[in-house]
Amino acid sequence: MQSNQQSEKHHPELTDVDKKIIALIQADLPVTKRPFLNIANQIGVNEEVVMETLQRLQREGTIRRFGATLRHQKSGFKANAMVAWRVAEDRIDEIGQKMASFDGVSHCYRREPNKGWPYNLYTMIHGKTEKDCYMMAEDMSAATSVKHYALLFSRDELKKTSMEYFSSD
Repeated sequence: MQSNQQSEKHHPELTDVDKKIIALIQADLPVTKRPFLNIANQIGVNEEVVMETLQRLQREGTIRRFGATLRHQKSGFKANAMVAWRVAEDRIDEIGQKMASFDGVSHCYRREPNKGWPYNLYTMIHGKTEKDCYMMAEDMSAATSVKHYALLFSRDELKKTSMEYFSSD
């Protein structure tokens, strides 16, 4: 019998510099040509240290995802919908990859279906209008031959924040 410890990735202890960098990337990055230079200057290291640290933390699995958060309303996208798809389990990776490649898709992930809700793949799509979202879902359905889906449109944004693991104070 294999131990769970053997299958888990080893996460070395975080240094003070690691924690300071993580604290600063949790918030919005400055909109400049070299945002990591700004971070480096704030904590008193050079830009290469910041870049190498972020790459190491990602390689070690401490940081799993590093990406932009789309404020879709401010970007001119007035409609967004979570599309719930019912996909054959043996095709979920293939279909997920194909759906994630669509330009209007910002999120694509798998969840376990349940008795009352048979959907197992979800995409967040963005459009200028609800009609655009319906058309995109139809295009995605045609491209993947997935016919069973439901669109759930956002009506109000009640919270949109990132997790905060370390304080930047």
